[in-house]
Amino acid sequence: MSRRKKKHHDDEHMDETWLVPYSDLLTLLLALFIVMFAMSSVDAQKFQLLSRAFNQMFTGGTGLLNYQSPTPQGQVDAPDIKKKDQKRDQYQSENPTKVTNQQVDQLAKQRDQEELKALQAKVNTYIQKNNLINKLQTSLTNEGLLVTIRDNVLFDSGSADVRNVDIKTANEIGNLLIMNPPRNIIISGHTDNVPIKNSQFESNWELSVMRAVNFMKIVLKNDKLDPRWFSAKGYGEYQPVASNATADGRSKNRRVEILILPRTGS
Repeated sequence: MSRRKKKHHDDEHMDETWLVPYSDLLTLLLALFIVMFAMSSVDAQKFQLLSRAFNQMFTGGTGLLNYQSPTPQGQVDAPDIKKKDQKRDQYQSENPTKVTNQQVDQLAKQRDQEELKALQAKVNTYIQKNNLINKLQTSLTNEGLLVTIRDNVLFDSGSADVRNVDIKTANEIGNLLIMNPPRNIIISGHTDNVPIKNSQFESNWELSVMRAVNFMKIVLKNDKLDPRWFSAKGYGEYQPVASNATADGRSKNRRVEILILPRTGS
């Protein structure tokens, strides 16, 4: 009797229901490792393909792979390639702007030079009309339009006061400086290297500065000129344009200069 019962018990099938959750657990762990591996890879295209494949396999499951792709839909370029493309597109979009700005700056400089040339022609007409060719001259440089006035046009020797007979000339030069819009103007005084020391000035520095200032004062009596655009400098004997060894050279060095500056950088 007991023998039959033991045999009946051995014939019964073993309970294997635990294999189902165990296999599911192993499958999910495998999927997790695959996902982690895919995330560590720089190949975004493979990652997206794996994500789609496992989402299809585990539809209705825990949804571990059911999340948004790290790259926008339809864009599967690797990060390094994407950055290079962005830099290239940025350069292509910015480079035409830079070229355009350079062209605009060049056109502005050309227009500025044309305005200075027109102003030079106006001053030259005044010089010829008043027979001042040997006393006034103009030159157009990178620094601007330079008008040079010999000292014997405005001043007596060793004096910084504009002669009464030359005040009219100073006023007429001031009229030539009326511009719209205005420009920055620098008036500078220069001397020869002959030492000077009198009751008014102890050096050529002082003489050159006061000649520039006094001439500027007369020019600025014109109410159409704004003093904010003017400045005065004195260089003494230290910026000669000719040799001080001759009387003619010293005469050229004694001068007042009017520098009309460009509106744009050189």
